Parts: sequence; C-alpha cells; structure tokens
Amino acid sequence: VDPHHPDPITVSLAVERLRADGLVAFPTETVYGLGADADDAEAVRAIFAAKGRPADHPVIVHVHDASAIDAWASGAPDAARQLAQTFWPGPLTLVLPRSPRAHDALTGGQASVGLRCPAHRWARALLAAFAALRGDPMAALAAPSANSFGRISPTTAAHVRADLGEKPQGRVDLILDGGPCPVGIESTIVDLTGAAPRLLRHGAISRGQVEATIGCAVPDAGAGAPRASGRLLSHYAPRAPLELLEPSRLPARINALRGTRLAV
Repeated sequence: VDPHHPDPITVSLAVERLRADGLVAFPTETVYGLGADADDAEAVRAIFAAKGRPADHPVIVHVHDASAIDAWASGAPDAARQLAQTFWPGPLTLVLPRSPRAHDALTGGQASVGLRCPAHRWARALLAAFAALRGDPMAALAAPSANSFGRISPTTAAHVRADLGEKPQGRVDLILDGGPCPVGIESTIVDLTGAAPRLLRHGAISRGQVEATIGCAVPDAGAGAPRASGRLLSHYAPRAPLELLEPSRLPARINALRGTRLAV
C-alpha cells in the first residue's frame, strides 16, 4: 500500500462501484469513510442500512474543492469561505444552510448540510475520478465513518474489514486500502447556520485555529444546534468494559485483573 500514490486502476474500480449504487470504504486523513454517490438518495440510504445508523442522523458530504460549496449549500457566509480557504483540504467540516441539491437522506431532514474537503491523496483521487465519470465537477460522496453505528471509527482498512466486511459476506462493495489514517480522529465540525458560529465537534483543527481565522469567538454548541456526528449521548463506544477508579485503588485493581489485557 502506498498512501501517497493512489493506484488509478483500483480507484477506477471503486468509481465503477459507486456509479452502480455501491458502497466504497476509503481513507481520509481523519478516519475511513463509507462512501456513496451523494446525489443518489437510495445509495445514501444504503449507507444507513450498512451501518445501522438512524435515518435522522445526517452524513457529511465530501467534496473535491471549495467551489462545490455553492452547489450543496445556500447562502454560505464569508466565514465559511475563510475557513475553507485556510483549512481545506483538511480535517474541518462546515455545517451550512443546505441547497436544494442536498436532499433529506443526506441531512436527516434538517435545513443544514455538512461539507468537508478531505486531504488524503486516495480520497482526493477518488473524488476527482468520480466527478470526471459523472461529468460534474460538483459531484460528491456522502461518507460517514466506515463502522457500525456508535462504534469507534476505523483508521485502517483492516478495521473496516473486521467490522463491516466486504460483500458477499460483509456489507461493503469495496474497501480502498490507503494505509493508516495520519490524523486518526474525526474532523472538527463548525456550525455556520446561525447568527454566530458554534463548535459542534472538537477535532484536529482546534477552536483557537478556527477563531483566529474568522476573528470571533466560537463557543461550544448548546441546545438547538443541528444534529451532527459525535453529539449523541453514546457514540464512539468501544467493545470493552471501562472502569473509573481513584488513583489509590489502581494498583490493587490491576493486580486483581492480572492475566487479562488491560489499558490504563
């Protein structure tokens, strides 16, 4: 696997699967995404079925560059363009008022849509090839993380195979292996649908970086914010028990669990 030089034959095969309403897992700099044609509502619904994701939980639309903002969003504020110019391609998602192109299957029925331009070379090659085949430079991929809903997001192709798997036994048509994700945590999400920007999810781009770019405070979002990945009470949950201990009790507990796999 060469993360810096995508294989054009493999990318072409992935694009063909996408055009046939298939699901393709692909690497981004943050985590592996589970992609489908963002314009195809049935293909997008297949993502939800594969993940076991609630239908009202929106997915992020992955675009090739900032020129696609006006295709998928309506009335994007200047702050959105400033952030895109500074951090795209990169691990930042912008939540904006949706355009008519952003249908309910993408948005969970909300009036907003999340847009991101990934930096990983395999993701960029896939988006470019998909747009070329569609004959539409604004064509995009809907892509939440490529894992069962509520579980930890995958950062390698092996993680995707172990969880969702490839067809016919699994739920994904094709998994593109672009190596480990270099960032390894989900994108920062900034809500720009209201009078003032709000932070919906913390990620690799810090609050300070966002505030420095747009010149204003960006507080955490409270009640009434758009639904977004990572904001449910239970999310990114590992399949392992977790105990919270006072430091003084830790040595005895480790001793009691001797012989099992532990992380502290």
